[in-house]
Amino acid sequence: MAPTRKSTSMESTLLSVRLKAQIARIGPIGVEHYMDVCLSDAAAGYYASKQPIGAAGDFITAPEVSQIFGELLGLWAYASWQSMGSPQQVVLAELGPGRGTLMADALRAVSRLPGFMDCATVALVETSQPLRRAQEETLAGAGVNVSWHETVESLPRGPLIVIANEFIDALPIRQLVWREGQWHERCVQIAANGGFEFCEGPSLVVEDLKRNAESRQLPEGSILEVRPAANAVIAALASRGKDSPLTALIIDYGHETTEYGDTLQAVSRHKFANPLHAPGNVDLTAHVDFGALKDAARDEGMTAYGPMSQRDLLSGLGLQVRLEKLCEDASPEQREALVAGVDRLVDPAAMGVLFKALAITSNELPPPPGFENLA
Repeated sequence: MAPTRKSTSMESTLLSVRLKAQIARIGPIGVEHYMDVCLSDAAAGYYASKQPIGAAGDFITAPEVSQIFGELLGLWAYASWQSMGSPQQVVLAELGPGRGTLMADALRAVSRLPGFMDCATVALVETSQPLRRAQEETLAGAGVNVSWHETVESLPRGPLIVIANEFIDALPIRQLVWREGQWHERCVQIAANGGFEFCEGPSLVVEDLKRNAESRQLPEGSILEVRPAANAVIAALASRGKDSPLTALIIDYGHETTEYGDTLQAVSRHKFANPLHAPGNVDLTAHVDFGALKDAARDEGMTAYGPMSQRDLLSGLGLQVRLEKLCEDASPEQREALVAGVDRLVDPAAMGVLFKALAITSNELPPPPGFENLA
């Protein structure tokens, strides 16, 4: 039985107590540790006990907005498989697959094309048990073998196609604060009112010469966000790409190049919340630094393409053609819903520009679909 809101609140209170006990014992904790515990604690972390996606949850992702999103990514995966030489065995993996909606839509699209379904197995990287149960239900009739994995490293061997939609933004970030000519770790401590508040830790040595040069020009109090967990994901993909063909598509919200500023945010019931309130009971995310991801991929010996806007990616993959096809047999109400969903995906004022896509491949492969001119 899924946890009730009452039990969730109690677990969140226990998580707050545990965090405060830890801070009382060792002193302020880094933002990275705070975010990791709030999201991933086995007993009371956000993803450990919640069903966060959908109208009854805290947020809605692109696959829930329109079926066309997953269908187009399925066609992208099919074309990527062809670019590998249509291997007889291929793993289609999704990182952080939500309720399984994207994968279900993708498989429905490729099932109408020759060959792929006979060669493919599906692997889902998911740590949330409630979400795993939802994915299993959604994909029960998908027509392919589905396996679940805790990490990228444990994915099955062989040619690999990876989709990661709104996955990187939920990985913990470190925040560094520029103060009096030095970087300091941004931390969380117990506030005078008994809650949590941000503070600054001791100075740090940052061994990035480019970053050190830039920092001399920064205003006092500037914040730099880095994401070690994202680099670890890229490294794991690169390791796989050395053994077999690999293509990965990362879609998320964020900025093209490294920027300075505090982007840590919390969402509850589709509204912004205080990241330091109700630990474990609100979703925590931060903008993705696509420039840093691209640099990490290239440093690991892979080829990176983009980023490009979600609007441009979906348009290039045939968004308008698919919309028109679906509208042919739709009722007026259905057509209105289809058009509204597509508008939300591509409208610059909604998801069209803030959300971006980066493609990564092992070096022997040609540019993936939609990225031919973005090396």
